[in-house]
Amino acid sequence: MLDFNSSSTESGRLEYLIDIGLQQARAAEPKRTYLGASRLGVECTRALQYEYVDAPVDPGRDTNGRMLRIFERGHVLEESMVAWLRGAGFDLRTRQDDGTQFGFSALDGRLRGHVDGVFVAGPEGYDYPALWECKFLGAKAWRDLEKNRLAVAKPVYAAQVAMYQAYLDLHANPALFTAINADTMEVYAERVPFDGQLAQRMSDRAVQIVLATDAGELLPRSFSDPTHFECRFCAWQDRCWRPA
Repeated sequence: MLDFNSSSTESGRLEYLIDIGLQQARAAEPKRTYLGASRLGVECTRALQYEYVDAPVDPGRDTNGRMLRIFERGHVLEESMVAWLRGAGFDLRTRQDDGTQFGFSALDGRLRGHVDGVFVAGPEGYDYPALWECKFLGAKAWRDLEKNRLAVAKPVYAAQVAMYQAYLDLHANPALFTAINADTMEVYAERVPFDGQLAQRMSDRAVQIVLATDAGELLPRSFSDPTHFECRFCAWQDRCWRPA
C-alpha cells in the first residue's frame, strides 16, 4: 500500500510516486543471467561473483529511485550525444540491422558485453572502425578524468573498453571514449589504444569467477577491512562479512 505520508512536501510526495513506479519497472525486468563485461574492472572479485549469481542485496541496499532517475538521465543524454556526433560528421552505428546492440557472448553465454557504438567512417584525423563508449559524470569525477585520463581515473571503464575492443575485433584502432560533465555539459574525449594485457587479465578474471561459481567456491575478498571504502558502498557488505 502506498504511503502518501512519506513526505510532507508536494515535491516529496510526487518524487515518491515516481520512484515507486521506477522501482516496480526495474523489478519487472528480466534478471541478468551472465557476467557483464562492463563490470569486470571492479576491484573485488567476490562482489562480482555475488553480482554474477544475482545474490540478494543487503536489506535497504536496493537501488533507490534517485539513482534510477540518474541512470535514466544517462540513457537520454547518450541519445543526444549520438545525434551530436552524427551531426559532426561521424558515421556512428549503435544498432545492428535487427535493432539489437552490438555486443559479444563468450563462455557459453555466461560472459556478455554490449557496446555503445562503433564508428565506421567520419572526419579526417580519426581511424575507422573504432569502438565508441560514452559516460556521464558529476563534475568532480569528470575533472579527475580530465586530469588523470581514463586508465588512472576510471579503471573500470578502461577494462570495459579493452574487453570490447578484444571481443569485437576492434583492437586495430584506438577507441574513442567520451564523457559528458553532467553539471556543465562539457565534453571530454580520449583516444584509447588497445591494451591487450588488460583485456587478457579481465578475460582471465571472468573465467575465474565462472569456474569458482560452478565449483561452489566463494572467492576471497579483495579487502581486509569491512570499513574500506569499496566495502562500505558494496550492496553485499553485510552478507560478505557476516560470521560463518
